[in-house]
Amino acid sequence: MNSDPIDLSQQVNIFSDDLRQLHFAELCNALYERELHSISQKKINNISLLQRQIGGLKHHIKRASYNLLQHQSPLEVDIHNASWQAKQAVNCPAKLSDTDKTEHWFHTHIALGICSAVYVNELGLEHIELDSIDRVELQEGKVHLNKFGWFHLNGLPVLKKNELQQDDPLQANSATASNQQATMQLLKPTKNLMLAACCGHSWNHKGRTQPRLLSLRELLLSFSINWKTFR
Repeated sequence: MNSDPIDLSQQVNIFSDDLRQLHFAELCNALYERELHSISQKKINNISLLQRQIGGLKHHIKRASYNLLQHQSPLEVDIHNASWQAKQAVNCPAKLSDTDKTEHWFHTHIALGICSAVYVNELGLEHIELDSIDRVELQEGKVHLNKFGWFHLNGLPVLKKNELQQDDPLQANSATASNQQATMQLLKPTKNLMLAACCGHSWNHKGRTQPRLLSLRELLLSFSINWKTFR
């Protein structure tokens, strides 16, 4: 019989590794379930595109799960839902946004690929969504976001000629907002705004509502946030 003493510290390390693997598997399962459901709801006529999306899931989901476990941010991780968690503000923090400060920030920090926050009011339901800058035209004073399109550096959307531009989407009354399909505004990143975006916090006319689950794309974008400078 082996009477060698048991290294308790080694046991703790082994247990930690096992627990970490379990959490990693839970995160992967949650993300697979979410993304496959999302793909199933889309109308995709291009089979080649669908194949590429499904083929890339393994890589992106493993990357997202690993980063959630390695996170160093003011956010907590919900292992079961593969999501960020933090206390939700009573009111949408985007209401405190200032277009002059937004323009100054983007003039100073503008760069391709940076993670940005966009305020979205869709039929009275408000949230802040992560997107990334993929084109910059400083001479024209505008930037293009990968999902939401063109914005002026002050955060207001660049509208088409046949669209009526409102002075400040964040100041729209509920009646006006409800008559529009979606109201959007690019925001100067702050800790509270990025936190709300990462956690999927949502609001309606009554206050806080059920947080939305981030897409895999948004979740991957959240890992690029520099919480010291909010870039």
